Amino acid sequence: MRSLRLAIGFLTVLPVGGAYAGPMGLARVYFPLVGLGLGGLLAGLDVAARQVLPLPVVGALLVVAMLVLTRALHTEGFLDTCDGLLGGCDREARLAILRDSHVGAFAAIGGACLLLLKWTLLAGIPEAERIGLLVLFPSLSRFAMVAAMSVFPYARTQGLGSAFQDGASWRQLALALLTAAAAGGLLLGLAGLLLLGVATVVALGLGLWFLRLLGGMTGDTYGATNEVAEVAVLLAGLILIQLSPGFAGAPFW
Repeated sequence: MRSLRLAIGFLTVLPVGGAYAGPMGLARVYFPLVGLGLGGLLAGLDVAARQVLPLPVVGALLVVAMLVLTRALHTEGFLDTCDGLLGGCDREARLAILRDSHVGAFAAIGGACLLLLKWTLLAGIPEAERIGLLVLFPSLSRFAMVAAMSVFPYARTQGLGSAFQDGASWRQLALALLTAAAAGGLLLGLAGLLLLGVATVVALGLGLWFLRLLGGMTGDTYGATNEVAEVAVLLAGLILIQLSPGFAGAPFW
């Protein structure tokens, strides 16, 4: 269970200890499972908050809760990625900007767009599919990170993200996929599997873009992949619900 503790300690604020020790590649298999735990916490907060608060306020609380529960780790990576990829003119300049701790204009604009999208999407989930989608989307976005880690090389010789290549194999990707697929099918049925496909496409599409501009992935781009996948899964979920009401609420059980 050491690898599970590593995954929880890295992906969440929970004080399980030893988050940065050992071959993190072995912990990748638990990323979707940790995402399910985060989704469960969000769903519990949502149920409680909706008893006394309107949905726009609940949506804002969910955004803040996710930032707190994850130490804003992935959001910070998204901000750095916005600055690095949009502000640099070549690979070396982009990688240098990614290491810079200062927040630039592209990060500020990208962060504002990201939080606005999350807030409106979380507030807009209909009642019938609300719990299932809230529990599922953090799991699928964390599978997207595992997919990107498995398929694309690391752009640097060292860095925080390079630890996820230590001890890694295709077995972690297969088991993570199995976890995400089971969660999607059990929570939302065929719609959940379609959303898993959306998360995978996001991971592969972003990975190809990062490969072209950076020569591979970095810790920041892993975080950016998670953030974009969260928005994509939520948006695709709402589209499915609008196109076929009730379709996204038919779990395989």
